[in-house]
Amino acid sequence: MRPIDLAREHGLSAQAVRNYEDEGILPPAERGANGYRRYTPVHAQALRAFLALREGFGHGTAARVMRAAGRDDEADLFRLLDQAHADLLQERRTLDEVTTALGALTEDPRPHSGGVTIGALAHRLGMHPASLRKWERAGILRPVRDPATGYRLYPPDVVRDAHAAEQLRRGGYGLARIADFVARLRSAGGGDALDDLLRQWRARIARRSRAMLAAGSPLDEYLALPARLRSELGTRA
Repeated sequence: MRPIDLAREHGLSAQAVRNYEDEGILPPAERGANGYRRYTPVHAQALRAFLALREGFGHGTAARVMRAAGRDDEADLFRLLDQAHADLLQERRTLDEVTTALGALTEDPRPHSGGVTIGALAHRLGMHPASLRKWERAGILRPVRDPATGYRLYPPDVVRDAHAAEQLRRGGYGLARIADFVARLRSAGGGDALDDLLRQWRARIARRSRAMLAAGSPLDEYLALPARLRSELGTRA
């Protein structure tokens, strides 16, 4: 097969197929007498496996999995897959914790008046006040100032942001990702919009889980195909 023959199945360009080979995602192709690349059913299945993996695992992990397969390094291949599943599970747990924390916060009957102090919020979260000031510099929290004392005060919506940020931090998120989520949380506003934000997050996780599951079949077929083809050739011989 020519590069264009592989490309047509997936709506790709022939150059994209050549690039995937150059990146080690596809096995090296043989060259004809004219120097053109000649692909086999193994290459076609490798491309199907990579594109399926990319849907659930992302381009980087999918490429590393295919390179490990090309090296016959099953240990590294399974390690990459296991780590991706573990990361997704951790994100699912983080979402559950954020949902619980925000739900408990909206049901919190304690009055906050104009806001809580940095010391009170740090105590509530089990953190040091310096960490809250760091979050403020990162754009995660936006406290107000007491007009009489100039001290920081954290109104209920900022307390909510802090609880969400703490759960994300425990889930292994970096400051940049926490700031991005809190910004979306802040723009969501009221309860219905916030519920919609959490539903969208849960839906993204579900789509990734389904895509990761679906990628198993073409990857397994790719891993088994060379041995099956050799067996078929041996039987014909």
